[in-house]
Amino acid sequence: MKALVYDGPRKLAIREVPDPDVGQGMSLVRIDSVGICGSDMHAWLGHDERRPAPLILGHEAAGTAVFGPLAGYPVTINPLVTCGACRDCLSGRTNICRDREIISMPPREGAFAEFVSVPSENLIQVPDAVSLEKAALIEPLAVAWHAVRLAESMPDLEPVTARCLVLGGGAIGFGSAIRLQAAGAAEVSVVEPNESRRNVISRNASITVIDLDGIESAQDEWDLVIDAVGSTQSRAQAFRNVRQGGVIVHVGLQSADGGVDARRMTLGEITMIGTYTYTEEDFREAANAVFRGELGSLDWYETRPLSDGDQAFEDIINGNVPAPKVILKPGM
Repeated sequence: MKALVYDGPRKLAIREVPDPDVGQGMSLVRIDSVGICGSDMHAWLGHDERRPAPLILGHEAAGTAVFGPLAGYPVTINPLVTCGACRDCLSGRTNICRDREIISMPPREGAFAEFVSVPSENLIQVPDAVSLEKAALIEPLAVAWHAVRLAESMPDLEPVTARCLVLGGGAIGFGSAIRLQAAGAAEVSVVEPNESRRNVISRNASITVIDLDGIESAQDEWDLVIDAVGSTQSRAQAFRNVRQGGVIVHVGLQSADGGVDARRMTLGEITMIGTYTYTEEDFREAANAVFRGELGSLDWYETRPLSDGDQAFEDIINGNVPAPKVILKPGM
């Protein structure tokens, strides 16, 4: 099969690789659409030791099952593979299973390819009325779904009366904003430095979009701040913008250090929640919300052939992509 292979920092190449093995309990999926995630970008830059070259990246995927219980049907893929037996799995917190694996991280190859092999239980059938491009958005939307669910669990935070700020207008940030909007949040704003992307977000949702200059002049005002960037700068921004007694939900993984104002967190009784991916239940709930059309039209992606993946990564890192999500298509 053809695959887009990560060969080292800022190096991707299309090449022929062996078809995936399909063992007991596994399904084979012919990939139709696969999104480029921030974690793929992180690996491509050489900043993720968990993803050594050579490796097939990509985990936001949908296609058609060609082997397994759902053979012949369109499916979306939950890329997280968990043990199902540990304390966290048994309590429903499958996303923090200590033995979790994910496609696009050894030992599991990813979905920037014509085919991928995944456990059959990780597939969800997609209704005919939902395109496979939109089905590939379910994975990042599930990340947003999980983040908002954890925020809603805070006893002093009521989304219907909350002023909510999201830092970052990529798929997870924008997904968090439309999820908050669907939950009835009183006010939702997104901070996005890229003007072209701000325009795309504005066209696709009735959400206030703010540039960096605008956010610097509005401090200590939001009940909930979701940091979908996860950099030193965005964490510092989150602490400047959240009100006393407010909540910060940290989703992004751009960098590990800096930006946490522990003094303000303590004196202002600010809650900071770390949130990672999604549980199996979150993924299914997000999928069903997409299938029911509850998260809007989802027409905020652009598609490119898998063979143009190398250029897509360069365009994203250089700020030349207005869409919150780029979807690669092996058959295009």
